Amino acid sequence: MRILIVTQYFWPENFRVNDLAEALAGHGHQVTVLTGLPNYPAGRFFEGYGYFGPYREQRGNVRIVRVPLVPRGGGGGVRLALNYFSFALMASLIGPLRLGRDYDVIFVHEPSPVTVGLPAIVMKWLTRAPIVFWVLDLWPESVAATGALRSPYWLGWISRLVRFIYRRCDRILVSSRGFTSKVLAAGGEEEKIRYFPNWAESLFGPQSRTMPPPVPLPDGFRVMFAGNVGAAQDFPAILDAAERLKAESKIQWMVLGEGRMLDWLNSEIARRGLASTFHLLGQHPASSMPAFFAHADAMLVSLSDDPVFALTVPAKVQAYLACGRPIVAMLGGEGARVVQDARAGIVCPAGDGNGLAQAVLALSRMSDAEREQLGANGLACSRSEFDRATLLARLEQWLTEAALTQPIQITGKKP
Repeated sequence: MRILIVTQYFWPENFRVNDLAEALAGHGHQVTVLTGLPNYPAGRFFEGYGYFGPYREQRGNVRIVRVPLVPRGGGGGVRLALNYFSFALMASLIGPLRLGRDYDVIFVHEPSPVTVGLPAIVMKWLTRAPIVFWVLDLWPESVAATGALRSPYWLGWISRLVRFIYRRCDRILVSSRGFTSKVLAAGGEEEKIRYFPNWAESLFGPQSRTMPPPVPLPDGFRVMFAGNVGAAQDFPAILDAAERLKAESKIQWMVLGEGRMLDWLNSEIARRGLASTFHLLGQHPASSMPAFFAHADAMLVSLSDDPVFALTVPAKVQAYLACGRPIVAMLGGEGARVVQDARAGIVCPAGDGNGLAQAVLALSRMSDAEREQLGANGLACSRSEFDRATLLARLEQWLTEAALTQPIQITGKKP
């Protein structure tokens, strides 16, 4: 198949769509990616990229076509809006000129924003190729939950935009079963919806703790968070838990990643006197994550206490499970259910800093054997429920089905 992937984020940015594109190309499909200039999460263009490009690249068997956009900067509301809409506009206007029109199916990767669906619709109009849309973030619910947008007028406008996009999709994939009711309410048709969760890339797996970590780590019971440092992750509650356990000096908190709240987090660590127990390790390549995880005693996942986040399973959960590490989860709803059903760690309610402190303390007081059993349970769940090969084969089947149901195009050429 000739597959066009539309995504605002792609390599060297660290998203699962990178693995997906490479896997599809490895199965013999012709894969083209329409994306923007890389700037996530730091908010500035990656080294080697700028307004002068490069706009065309080849990564293995994947062809990459980029369009200009406004970088997200510090992640403020105005700058984020410019980032989102500049990609949607440039990809809709410039994308068709650079892509050509010979595609069998269009796959949309939507971790946020939903506006990524607009250039896909433009390409559908031009190519008549069907759209398979992967919903990884619910709009407008998520922007309202994080406080990025509060205006009823603009939230209503986004709701109409979401309905416009969903109604023009031929398949809608939801990364959490909890998303289904919201997608139906927003105009999605039940017969078009499929459950398609995240998986852990093949680089994630158990590693020996005998090898040194990528950077020196503090001694003690290590609680490690990996991912975006943003409003949705509820760092105020995490800091509350760390402050409650300040006297437990053996408990060391570590954050791998960057994001719009990093400066605030740094200042709060100093203000609360947590510098000796709470450490910001910065951004590191995805390839080094399994080695970091191997040296953690507990992997932390959290989301704010909001109904929309209760429907979400953070993608890091699958990576944690695949690495066989115990999980401490400050989550509600679907994410909590995955960890609990896997018997992979301890869960406390979203937004409950005291509950998180008690969960971390309980894990720290377990024996090594008990914690290793939690990790082993998680690894077994990863292999049975979130197996990469199984999920990618399922996606390939859905893409093929969508491509085969597109209308026959009359080209005027003799058969």
